[in-house]
Amino acid sequence: MKNINKNKYISDFDFDKYLKEQLKDLVFKKHYDYYGKQLEIAYQILQLRKKKHMSQAKLAKKIGTKQSNVARMEAGNQNFSIDTLQKLAGALGTDLKIVFSN
Repeated sequence: MKNINKNKYISDFDFDKYLKEQLKDLVFKKHYDYYGKQLEIAYQILQLRKKKHMSQAKLAKKIGTKQSNVARMEAGNQNFSIDTLQKLAGALGTDLKIVFSN
């Protein structure tokens, strides 16, 4: 890495290549798949909330929780129950669809 200033770095590190190599490890892949799905859900919640021009506090009130819980959900730091996902879908004006696939 080359230091440009104390806050910015340039790197020729190829993350995609690194990830492809790591995914060959079955334990790593299992964790990646699990947390990857959790982060996808978190990102969808964040995007839907922003699209509705809704604050975390307002969403929290609609689903009966605290703003800090919504922040954790959007950061991918919380497991989701189906009940919570249904409440989120209703509050965000969308349908919840869960699909199992190979």
